[in-house]
Amino acid sequence: MRSGNGAEGRAGLGVMEEGVEHDHQELPSDPTLRVMALESLLVEKGFVDPAALDALIDTYEHKIGPRNGARIVARAWVDPEFKKRLLADAGAAITELGYACESREHLMVIENTPERHNLVVCTLCSCYPWPVLGLPPVWYKSAPYRSRAVIDPRGVLREFGLELDEAVEIRVWDSNSEMRYLVLPQRPEGSENMTEDELAALVCRDAMIGTAKVTLRGAAR
Repeated sequence: MRSGNGAEGRAGLGVMEEGVEHDHQELPSDPTLRVMALESLLVEKGFVDPAALDALIDTYEHKIGPRNGARIVARAWVDPEFKKRLLADAGAAITELGYACESREHLMVIENTPERHNLVVCTLCSCYPWPVLGLPPVWYKSAPYRSRAVIDPRGVLREFGLELDEAVEIRVWDSNSEMRYLVLPQRPEGSENMTEDELAALVCRDAMIGTAKVTLRGAAR
């Protein structure tokens, strides 16, 4: 399987998404270099169309995956009973919308409140809830994010442009091969009259990881 999306997967240096550069830079890992070499060979032999690969990865990372999570969040915002089921047993609740985690994985949904903000990381590798968020962003897999999210979560959030009041508790959740986490962001003020579909369109991937908040400006990433 190819690592990362188009330009990110091939470059492997730094983090640039939607015109925002985060200072989490590292050289490609050995497995990444091997994947890049294999891709180059397959393209050279004519077995793989790089444009088709980029389109497939972009769809899975930015459309299919995050869209699934956004639908789950929006349903929880408009349906209090679904929200209760989601927080109690996320794996069972998401099947109501046609989604499911792999058999060996468990999904836990953690809710942001005015007093508590949740941040998800995988300190060992890049464990991530693929069925509901798609492919993990490059910065999520980077060593700086994986280490600093635990040591200095407030500082990391500040680098993403998210400034939280000192009174807000930040709780960091460490994903692993058996447990994955999805953040349920706070519903933005002023969205009371929006439909479920309109709400889903506001939810960005980063808000479901915990590095952003949902705003009325919509899903930037």
